[in-house]
Amino acid sequence: MVETIKVLLVDDHQVVRRGLRTFLEVQDDIEVVGEAADGAEGVARTEELRPDVVLMDVKMPGMDGVDALRKLRELANPARVLIVTSFTEQRTVVPALRAGAAGYVYKDVDPDALAGAIRSVHAGHILLQPEVAGALLSQEEAHGGQGRGGSLTEREREVLGLIADGRSNREIARALVLSEKTVKTHVSNILMKLDLADRTQAALWAVRHGAAG
Repeated sequence: MVETIKVLLVDDHQVVRRGLRTFLEVQDDIEVVGEAADGAEGVARTEELRPDVVLMDVKMPGMDGVDALRKLRELANPARVLIVTSFTEQRTVVPALRAGAAGYVYKDVDPDALAGAIRSVHAGHILLQPEVAGALLSQEEAHGGQGRGGSLTEREREVLGLIADGRSNREIARALVLSEKTVKTHVSNILMKLDLADRTQAALWAVRHGAAG
């Protein structure tokens, strides 16, 4: 049996939602479970439908995509959010990533690449382009850095290095011969000890401090 990835579409343009739905519905392993026209509705529908992945526009009337991401983080919603945007400026994408997005794609993305991106973030990967990673690192440096790497155990450092390599919890578990539950515990401890909000920040911390593989 192929695992079905439940997807929610959040975009204020109906034609965009329709186009995304039309393509995604022909994918054997992807199911569109709902739609929303703005950030507030997107948060409500995410809480209601519990999708695995949310395709979220950034610029929307009312609550935009960044504020919706922050609200989902406050609610500790486990959905992975993939930003779908027509804006290429870093000032648009970077705040979304800092708010908890697992990555981003542009609205003119090749359909097969979009499906691949959904599968990738669902598997726990982070989709981060080099130029945006550089901008995020610059912002972290401007804030004086975060966390205390010396408090990490050797095993936590190994897990952190694999997070920086873009590995999912399942892949980390396989690489280190651990259970996924144990890996999740290590990830939680890393985020707590380094005072980080999510895996994206952990990956950036690892790059900045030389902990990446």
